[in-house]
Amino acid sequence: DEIKKLRMKNSIYKKILSNREKGQKLIAVLLDPDCCKDAHLTNIVSLLKTHTPDFVFVGGSHINTSIDTLIDILKKELTVDVVLFPGNANQFTKNADALLFLSLLSGRNAEFLIGQHVNSAKSIKDTGIEVIPTAYLLVDGGKTSSVAYMSNTMPIPRDKNEIALSTAIAGELLGMRLVYLEAGSGADFPVAADMIQTLSANLSIPIIVGGGVKTTEQLKQAFDAGADLVVVGNAFETNPEKIADFIGFTQNYNVVKKTD
Repeated sequence: DEIKKLRMKNSIYKKILSNREKGQKLIAVLLDPDCCKDAHLTNIVSLLKTHTPDFVFVGGSHINTSIDTLIDILKKELTVDVVLFPGNANQFTKNADALLFLSLLSGRNAEFLIGQHVNSAKSIKDTGIEVIPTAYLLVDGGKTSSVAYMSNTMPIPRDKNEIALSTAIAGELLGMRLVYLEAGSGADFPVAADMIQTLSANLSIPIIVGGGVKTTEQLKQAFDAGADLVVVGNAFETNPEKIADFIGFTQNYNVVKKTD
């Protein structure tokens, strides 16, 4: 009961809102259970102990490995908040600190707009986990992404800012609390800065940006354009040591913003 009470306080979302109000940017490390195991997991955990992100996201479009096992290790070894970023209802676990309840608004596949949600809604509510309704927008990242393939949806063209904006506003009007712009894991290029800027100027809810962010310069471009939280995953799968650079850059970025 106490755990449920703590979760119901919406602490994760409040943290995002609080930092947004202060103009402070957030970074999340995305871990795919299929890729993050054995020696690689040991290395990642060691790095995250020294270079702590604001959140660790766990999930993927297609997973064959136990999410619970990974989250148990993360919760035991780290103090960082673990947020579930599920590809479908089967990836739900009560052991995370919060759940992004994603609705793929950019697509027209009812299964990922509402179908998976209906299948899992009662069991999710019964756990008392913090649930954050999130408008999930898939944006063209230069190649077919796992999200596009698994959900059978087409991404928003990267130069169609007005389509992205209208979709995001629809999510906001439906009561969603976050907008997640997703270029896809391992995208050739991230969501364009001008698209982020267009949404940032017209929305009152926080914006998450993920997919294709491989350098701190791209991270800076996303922050400058108005992203409140940037998610980086694939870049760390091939080069885990980059975690230190990205975490350090975000911290320095926020220090500079405070002094401006």
